[in-house]
Amino acid sequence: MAGYFVMEPCVIVAATLMAVGVVASGLPQSLHRQLFQKLTTETFDAGSYFKIEVCEDGRQRRLVLDSQSMPKESNVFLVDHAWTFRLSDAFSQLQEVPGLAQRMASLMCVDTDLDTDIEEVDAVKGVLHENGTKSNVEDILESEIHNATEKGDGTVKWLELEDADIGDDMLLSLNLSSKFPDLQALSLCGNKLETVEIIVQEVTKLKNLRALWLNNNPVLKKCDHCMEDAILQGCPKLEIYNSNFTINFGEWALGFCGEVYDKDNPSSLCLRDRPLQSVTSLDLSNRCIHNLVNKAFSPAEMPSLSHLNIRGNPLEQNSVRELLEVLKGFPCLQSLGVDIPGPLGESAIEILESLPTLCTLNGVTASKILEEGKHVIDSMLQPRLPEWSADQPLADRVLSAMWLYLMTYRLANEEKIDETSVWYVMDELGSAVRHSDEPNFRVAPFLFMPEGKLSSAVSFSILWPIQNVYKSDECTRDFLYGIGEDKQRSARLTAWFHTPQSYFINEYEKHCQKLQFKSLSYTPTKSSNTESLHRSDGCASRVYTDIPYVEEFLTRTEFVITTEPKDADIIWTSLQVDEDMKKATGITDQQYVNQFPFESCLVMKHHLAETVQKAHGSPEWLQPTYNLETHLPQLIGDYYVRKRDGLNNLWILKPWNMARTIDTSVTDDLSAVIRLMETGPKICQKYIEFPALFQGRKFDLRYIVLVRSMDPLEIFLSDVFWVRLANNPYSLDKHSFFEYETHFTVMNYGRKFNHMNTPDFVREFEVEHQVKWLEIHQRVKNTIRSVFEAAAVAHPEMHSSKSRAMYGVDIMLDSSFQPKLLEVTYCPDCTRACKYDTEALVTGEVVKVAESITEVANSSMFVVWFAA
Repeated sequence: MAGYFVMEPCVIVAATLMAVGVVASGLPQSLHRQLFQKLTTETFDAGSYFKIEVCEDGRQRRLVLDSQSMPKESNVFLVDHAWTFRLSDAFSQLQEVPGLAQRMASLMCVDTDLDTDIEEVDAVKGVLHENGTKSNVEDILESEIHNATEKGDGTVKWLELEDADIGDDMLLSLNLSSKFPDLQALSLCGNKLETVEIIVQEVTKLKNLRALWLNNNPVLKKCDHCMEDAILQGCPKLEIYNSNFTINFGEWALGFCGEVYDKDNPSSLCLRDRPLQSVTSLDLSNRCIHNLVNKAFSPAEMPSLSHLNIRGNPLEQNSVRELLEVLKGFPCLQSLGVDIPGPLGESAIEILESLPTLCTLNGVTASKILEEGKHVIDSMLQPRLPEWSADQPLADRVLSAMWLYLMTYRLANEEKIDETSVWYVMDELGSAVRHSDEPNFRVAPFLFMPEGKLSSAVSFSILWPIQNVYKSDECTRDFLYGIGEDKQRSARLTAWFHTPQSYFINEYEKHCQKLQFKSLSYTPTKSSNTESLHRSDGCASRVYTDIPYVEEFLTRTEFVITTEPKDADIIWTSLQVDEDMKKATGITDQQYVNQFPFESCLVMKHHLAETVQKAHGSPEWLQPTYNLETHLPQLIGDYYVRKRDGLNNLWILKPWNMARTIDTSVTDDLSAVIRLMETGPKICQKYIEFPALFQGRKFDLRYIVLVRSMDPLEIFLSDVFWVRLANNPYSLDKHSFFEYETHFTVMNYGRKFNHMNTPDFVREFEVEHQVKWLEIHQRVKNTIRSVFEAAAVAHPEMHSSKSRAMYGVDIMLDSSFQPKLLEVTYCPDCTRACKYDTEALVTGEVVKVAESITEVANSSMFVVWFAA
């Protein structure tokens, strides 16, 4: 029987029951039969109903309905997957699969050079100029005078001389002030003006000038505010300079933005007129306004104002209270656009409470904001558009742009789940469906198994209308379907849109301030009274274990192996001993167990960071770390601050509770960081971009720590550690981030593994870097001590007299040979301890395999006592 299963974004269970998968997608039952028919006949008919249009100046595409209408839940369409891959294979596939990079580049609108159009326009201009067919500037001026004479008194008040190849000499020769003494608006955009003195000299002769545009002239690339200051001093009536409001802005600038003044109506006919009376909509966004409060911007002048946009302005000279008082005075104000956080505060809800007449805020209805409890809202976000250079290969352009298009799923069956997720790009039609908070379509990934087996599976996506749609309507979907503000929806939209940086930077700064005040010192509350594990009757202690090397090497006569957990004195297991396990096996609280209560505060990566931060704030040995499930805004703020300050922005993402670097990624792309959240809960940690290297390769160190008590803290550290080496030379080339053997060091699971004894590594490292390893070792010991002190002070509930535990602590050294904590592992793999003899670092004694692991197994701890 054929089967199909609709795949949720994270984990997909292979199934053969049709109903199970379709219900999981949310596809209405009325469309089930239609879907089955299209699957069995391989019908891809969406092209008959939709068309793809270019938008955003050719840097994006959108899907619009081409039929007359499409009722809600009336049709379902198959969408093919143009590219399906594992993340580690992305770069190699783009290089090796014929035509793939070209198709993806075209689909993602990165297949042409951004400068091509400009160069072509310049070339055309040159040809026109050479052929004498280009409009002469003098002809433009004569035409303007002629038109003004026909319409009135011949006075030209608005003059546009844009992209006219006007240089400094030509500007002087035009003598604009004598020809147009009453000029109020002058645009010289896109010309070749270069000299500040000449521009100031000619412009300041126009004493009635209200607006001046010099945008896209070479002079702006090399001058500071001196030119602006000189022009403002010479033109005291100037209200708009290079699209920004000046400190003199008033009725004219507001009238220009309110569409009262334009080329056909450059000024008021009568001084007694109140031209702003009719303004109902006013867009003041991105005008660099510092002080909004003046005589012209008032309810008396604009009593009918109902829509106002003040986004993108600093307004730092106005207090929140002052601005709110002014806005309250507009009786008809119903719609407001403003940065949040910003000049009106940090909360959308508080703004609505202060301005009760508002019906919409940033395009979202007030009732919806209040209902959903949103504090930061924005429906007018500008999309992130791919950026690239002309010399950048297509594969690199695709790797940068793909996070705006990718979708993901992970396969699983009844026995196991895939270790890594599958990423895919829908075909040209599916990829043209853009985001909306109020979508009219829904898209879901879908696995079709024509033979009822996973081996025959083919992946598609399905698309269907969830609202009534009409001809020429854009077809949209919710990129974050089912994700609300409780899961950081607004912050996650940053993957696709330019969200307010100020909000995230503010959240990051508050986070930093909070960490600065964290400093809990460890003080034991109990004296050492660790109980002996030996039986009082002199009999051998019974040990239950499911760990092969413990059973093999436990040879001392004080211990005997038992196969029944309930009969054991000591439980040494790789499994979590929770209440369910205790009920199933008969384990009691009187038995010794090789784990501490609440040890997840150490062995789960997000809890480890929280534990350290709770106790120590932000110590140098812990890289900046964020739990993406709870602290995404703070991470985004950190990213923006680093970008602003020109700092390295390379990050590593690690699953909460996976080992062996499974599902771990390195990236400097903020969209990638956010999108990788879709593959499961993760931390995001600042990557150590400059680690200490050994013979050019990255490495880390695995230390074994045995804990006998958490209160007082009794821990033992062996001076024998294991060095884990990457196979490839270290590199910060972007392509290397896809190379496991360049950036990761765990090689003993199916990869080329090169073991190196501790003494050999230490001797060669000391020679290579001219350092003393014992000094490094002491710093590592201090770091590990601090980690467990953090757990002891932040989580006193860990203490248990019946607990002993062995942990693996992974440390990396930076280029200054300072230790950095990577992670803490429960019940670490001790295969190397069982396989290789080595030499103790401090004592110089040879530690035999059997001796080493017997010490571990017998819980008599290691040779180095590591305590205060």
